[in-house]
Amino acid sequence: MASDQDFMDFLLDQMSEAGLVACRKMFGEYAVYCDSKVVALVCDNRLFVKPTEAGRKYIGEVVEAPPYPGAKLYFLIEDAFEDREWITGLIKLTAQELPMPKKKTKKPRKKAP
Repeated sequence: MASDQDFMDFLLDQMSEAGLVACRKMFGEYAVYCDSKVVALVCDNRLFVKPTEAGRKYIGEVVEAPPYPGAKLYFLIEDAFEDREWITGLIKLTAQELPMPKKKTKKPRKKAP
């Protein structure tokens, strides 16, 4: 089951004060960005936040699960995202701790023989 746009709109609104928050649809699911960093994934209408030490301290009793089969463990946020102030704090801390994404360099195109 893919995540739906209404759920994403709700989550983005809840996180809107964390920074520049946006999402990008990928394979029927979503990546959540804060200040150009991927901070979370939404799969099957469930929120998975990238694990960081600051996030672990902020959450306290962490539930970890993979967002999809074969993925690394993320923090599964089951209902706490309904608290706007709490989820904003978690997303802000996560974005602050994660490194900026590396810039992709364009490879020269191979010429046809």
